[in-house]
Parts: sequence; structure tokens; C-alpha cells
Amino acid sequence: MITLTSDFGTPYPAAMKGVLCQRTDARLVDIAHDFPRQDVRAAAFWLRETLPYFPPATHLVVVDPGVGTDRNALVLRAGEHTLVGPDNGVLRPVARRLVGDGPLEAYVIDESRLERVEPTVESAQAHAMASSRDNAGPASNTFHGRDVFAPAAAAVHDTPLEALEECAFLEQGTIGTCVDCELPAATLEADGTRATGEVLVVDDFGNVITNVPGEFLGDCQHVVANGETVSAGETFAAVAVGERLATVGSHGYVELDVNQGRGDEAFGLEAGDRIILETAEL
Repeated sequence: MITLTSDFGTPYPAAMKGVLCQRTDARLVDIAHDFPRQDVRAAAFWLRETLPYFPPATHLVVVDPGVGTDRNALVLRAGEHTLVGPDNGVLRPVARRLVGDGPLEAYVIDESRLERVEPTVESAQAHAMASSRDNAGPASNTFHGRDVFAPAAAAVHDTPLEALEECAFLEQGTIGTCVDCELPAATLEADGTRATGEVLVVDDFGNVITNVPGEFLGDCQHVVANGETVSAGETFAAVAVGERLATVGSHGYVELDVNQGRGDEAFGLEAGDRIILETAEL
């Protein structure tokens, strides 16, 4: 299969799917296309938490605020998975999680060697424009998802992993030269009673996901979050509807939430904000 992830909303992902359907019979599976616009870190976090649940696949990722610049386009082989996307750090966190004990290899896409993407049915004007240029490289400087990454993902999907280096449009790179997006780590006091971190992301429910490891909560019944004391519980239902709480999310980090409400609004927090958690005894 080929999975697709972007911050495009609609209808741009449909054009990428059209290119993929032209060039491969792979099963196409959407991860999400509503990630925060141009937010590389948020996409990197969610990919790290989502893609490891998939069987071996090619993963097409386009969260690309640098589209059209001199940033590289990459293919990463991470164990039995391949990742296709921009060299802006979005691929590295999930690649580390996917690789396990397998190989982690980096390839740079030579856009000039890609077969140009054209509509299957062209207007006379589009046909005239196409005939006036060579049939290589991207047609657009603003939509590499369609013109670079989708055709590259189709070709990579249909190439055995051990033969990636034989793809005409790929050049061997080194993982150490690729841009990395290292998600920040929280700082925990030695006695385990205080943690200083930040909000990594806020999900669609309004749950505030911090970078504080879930183990920090331990058996605490209450925690002080940026000076405000709230209950700590294993489930949302540990508190009444509408009440705030701290809990451990499915990703293993401390969340600040509201039972059937929005934690971001109740705590006044958004991605990137500093958070100090302290254990409390009442």
C-alpha cells in the first residue's frame, strides 16, 4: 500500500491520488490531510504515533512549507518501510521508530529525472504548453506533492527495497545530512515531583498533549499544572463532565484535558507553550 499524509485539506490530495492511480495499482490509504498547515513538528509527531501500526508500506508525506526552494526531496528506507517527502525534518522521527533493527538509508530525488506529470486528458492550451518543454522535472513550483512526491512514491512502491539505489531518479545520500526534527524532551527533577516541558500538539478534541512522560503521574491523585491544581486520573470519566484533569494519553505522554470538553480552552494552552507539572497531595 501507499499511505498519504498532508496539510492540504481538499481538493489537492485528489490530484496526488490521480497521479498514483496512473502509475501504480497500489492500495491507497489516507492518514490525514488536515494536519496544522505548514506545521512540520505537529506532522512529525502524529506520523511517529501513527505509521508504526501499519504493515510494510510506502508512506507519502507532504507537509512542505519550503516547496519550490532548494530543499531536497527525499526517500528514506526505514526497515521494511519507505518514506517519501521533503527534507525538512518531517520524516526523521517516524523513520527512527520504524527502523527497529533494520537499515536506515537516505536517497535524494533528482527531480530532473522524474517523468513529468501531465493530465490524462488535456486541453488544447495545456497540450501546446506541454509540447514546448521537455518531459522531465516538475511542472509546478508550488505543488510538488503532485509533480514530484506522488510519482516518486509510485516508482518506489513498485521497486524492491533492495533495489532502490537502482532507481534512475534517486541518488544515494547520508542520513546524517538530512534535516531532523527532534521533538523536545521534558526535564524532570531528580525527586520526581516536578517536570518542565512544553505542549507538543493539541488534537481535534482539544486534548493538550505535553512532552512529559506518563510515568510522571505515577499514583498521583492531583497535579499542579502551571500553578493550577487539577485531578489526575486514568480515564476521562475519572472526573465529572466538564471538569479538567491530567491523564496519560495513548502516546504515553501526560495530557491536560476536560471530560467531554476542550482542554486547550480550559487550560489556556496551545502547541509550543511551556508547561510545569508538579505532584500534589490534598
